[in-house]
Amino acid sequence: LSLLLTASLYCMEGDTDLQFLLVGGDLLKVRSSSWKKTRFYKLQEDCQTMWHESKKTFKFKQTFSIKDISAVRAGRQSEGLRKNTEEPVEGRCFSIIFKGRRKNLDLMASSEEEAKQWVTSLEKIMSNMENLNSQQKTEHWIFNCLRKADKNSDNKLSLKELKDFLHQINIEVDDQYAEKLFQECDQSKCGHLAGDEIEHFYSLLTHRQEIDTIYGEYAKTMGFMSAENLLEFLIKEQREEATLADAHRLINKYELDDKAKEKQLMTQDGFLMYLHMPEGLVLNPTHKAVHQDMSQPLNHYFISSSHNTYLMEDQLKGPSSTEAYARALIKGCRCVELDCWDGSDGEPVIYHGYTLTSKILFKDTIKAIKEYAFKTSDYPVILSLENHCSVEQQRVMAQHMSSILGSALLTSPLGDQMPTGFPSPEELKERFLVKGKRLTKLEACFGPEETAGDDGSLTEEEEDDKEEEEEEKKKATEGKKLKLAKELSDMVIYCKSVHFNGFQDAKDNLGFYEMSSFKERKAMALAEESANSYIHHNVDKLSRIYPAGTRTDSSNYNPVPLWNAGCQIVSLNFQTSCNDMDVNQGRFLTNGKTGYVLKPAYMRDLGSEFDPITLTAGPWLQHKTLHLMIISAQQLPKVNQKKTSIVDALVKVEIHGVPADTADKETPYIGNNGFNPMWNENFKFDVYVPELALVRFVVEDHDSVTDNDFVGQFTVPFTSLQMGYRHVPLLNKEGDPLPSAGLFVHIMIMDA
Repeated sequence: LSLLLTASLYCMEGDTDLQFLLVGGDLLKVRSSSWKKTRFYKLQEDCQTMWHESKKTFKFKQTFSIKDISAVRAGRQSEGLRKNTEEPVEGRCFSIIFKGRRKNLDLMASSEEEAKQWVTSLEKIMSNMENLNSQQKTEHWIFNCLRKADKNSDNKLSLKELKDFLHQINIEVDDQYAEKLFQECDQSKCGHLAGDEIEHFYSLLTHRQEIDTIYGEYAKTMGFMSAENLLEFLIKEQREEATLADAHRLINKYELDDKAKEKQLMTQDGFLMYLHMPEGLVLNPTHKAVHQDMSQPLNHYFISSSHNTYLMEDQLKGPSSTEAYARALIKGCRCVELDCWDGSDGEPVIYHGYTLTSKILFKDTIKAIKEYAFKTSDYPVILSLENHCSVEQQRVMAQHMSSILGSALLTSPLGDQMPTGFPSPEELKERFLVKGKRLTKLEACFGPEETAGDDGSLTEEEEDDKEEEEEEKKKATEGKKLKLAKELSDMVIYCKSVHFNGFQDAKDNLGFYEMSSFKERKAMALAEESANSYIHHNVDKLSRIYPAGTRTDSSNYNPVPLWNAGCQIVSLNFQTSCNDMDVNQGRFLTNGKTGYVLKPAYMRDLGSEFDPITLTAGPWLQHKTLHLMIISAQQLPKVNQKKTSIVDALVKVEIHGVPADTADKETPYIGNNGFNPMWNENFKFDVYVPELALVRFVVEDHDSVTDNDFVGQFTVPFTSLQMGYRHVPLLNKEGDPLPSAGLFVHIMIMDA
C-alpha cells in the first residue's frame, strides 16, 4: 500500500460521520458550575488526533488521541455533568472517558442533534481504529510519523527529515548509515524522497529477516506456501492438530493477493498477516471466550476483586468517584467495595473514613454499578459493604439498592428450601449479591427467625485490625458500636461476613455462606504455614483478602500466594498500575474475561493433599519444560519523549506460580533500537504446577544509572500458551493495548 494514501483510506472519504469530525465545531467544555467555556474541536487529517481552538487565544492545541478514549457516554452520566448542569440539557451533554487516570472531558453541544452526531462520529472512528489489523495499525502509525517528520508538508522527505523520522519511530542510526539508506531510495537523485521512493523506503524499513527465514523454509510451491505447505507448518512448528481444511480457511481469511488466493497459495504478506491475527498470537484463541464449566459452586472460582473501588488515587486525600466503579467493572471486576458512612441530608456517602478523600453519594454509586456491571461480563457482581452507617441511613442504603437494582438484587436463596452450598455463576447471571453482616442465620429465611448472636457492630476489616494502633484510634473516635438495620441485614444471602477464629472453628461452627475477610499479612502467613488447611477451608467457603491499611498510597500486594491457597476474592487496588495488577489482569485474561476462573480440580476437593509449599506428589504435579526463544520486537513506543531518546530494549520473562515455579530471566539489551530489535535469545523454565502458573513478558528500556523504564508487558496463563512461532501483543502500564507494539517468540512445551 502507498503510505501517502493510508490516511484517506483510513478516514473512508465520503463518510458523513467522519467528515463531520474533520470539519469540527464549537462545544461547551464544562469543568464546574462557574467554569464553562466554548472550544472549537476538530479531528486532524491523521484521523487520530483531536485538536481544540481557544476562543481567547485563537490557537489550536493538541487535545487527545482517539486511541486514548475508553468510551463516549451520551447524556449527563459523569459526576461532573450531573453536578454542574441541569436536567433540561441532558440530551445536549456527553462525556469522553479516557484510559488511565486522565480526567473525563465533559462537553455540551448547542443541540441534542449535534450531541448525537458527536457521539456517533466519535464511536465510529473508535470502532474503525479498533478493527484495524496489525499491519494497518503499523502502516497508520508509520504514516503519522512521516507526516510529523515532513516539516514543510511537501509530501517529500529530505535527508534531515528522514533522520527525524527514524528518531520518531525509535531507531538511532549514524549519519553514514542514514545517508546510505537515503541514497539507496533516492532513485531520482533529486535530494529528496517522494511517492514510490518513500514506499521503497518503507519496504526496507519494515523488512523482517526472521519472517523471510521461516517462510522460505515452507514456501515450497513456486516460491509460495500451498495449503499443504501451510498445513506442514501448522503441524510441525505450531504443534496444532490442524487439517487441510484449516489451512484453506487461513488462506481464504488472511491472504491479501487475490490471484494467490484463487490458487490457494499464501504469499509472505499473507503469512505475516496470519501471524499477527488471533490464530498466530501467544494466547490460545479458544480461551478468549467462555470455555470453562460455569455450573460449579460460586466458591470454586477465582473472582476478580477490587479494594477501595471508589478511589481514583491514594487513600489519604485522593478523589472518590463513581467513575472508578465503572472502570473496574469494565475491566471485568466482579467484587467491588463500598465504604459507607453517614452523610448530610440523610443520604449515606462513600469515602475512605477518617481521611481527606472526597465523598460520593451511595445512591449515585449504586446507579453507576447497575449501569456498568454487565457490560464486560454477564456473571454475578458482589457488593462488599464496609458499613459504618447509623441504622437510619442503613435503611436508606437498603431502599436505594432495592429501588435501583430491582429484581437483579438477590434477596433470598435460590430454590424453596435451605441450600447446602453455593449456586453457580451460571445460575447467578446478571445478579447482584450483597456481602456484609447479617442478624440471623440464613436458615431463618425458611422458618422462624433466630438471631445469630451478631449485632453487626463492626466491619471485618476493623475486627482484623484490632491489634493495630491506628485502628484503636479509629474505634475511640467511632465510640459506641453500630447496630445493624434489619432491612439491610436481610439482603445478605450467600456472603455473610463473620470473624475468623481458625480453620477448625469455621469447619465446626460456620455455614457455607459465612465468610471471613483477611488482611494480606494474616492471609500470607496462613498461606505459607497452613496452605493445605486454607485450601480445604476454601473448598467449602469463600475468603476475601484485602491490602494492609498501611498501604496509604494504594499500592498492592502479590496475589499469587493467595490464589495458590485457593482464596477466591483476592482484592487489589485497581486504580494502581503495577506488576501485581498486571498479574491479576493475566489471571482473568481468559474465559471470556468474565472475572471468574475455575480453580483446578485439586483445589475443589475436600480430600486434596495439595500444598503449594511442600509440593508432594499428586495430580497437581505435571512437570513441564518451557523452551522459549525471544526472537524480536516490533514498534516499541518511546518511554522518554525527548527527540534524541531511543529505547535500549531488553525483555524479561517471569514465571508466577507456586514457589518451585517462580523464576525470571532476561535478554541483553539492544542499544538504540526500539523499532525492530532482535535477540534470538533462548530460555528454559521448569514448571511443576502448570495449572497455577502465569507467564509474564516484560519489555524495559535499559538504564545503566537508574532503574530500567517500563515499556510494555503481557501476562498469560501457562495453560493458555500456544506453541510455535507467536506474536505477543504488549499492554501499557494501565493494561491497555500498545498499537503495533509486540514481541515475536518461539514456544515449545514438553513433558519433563
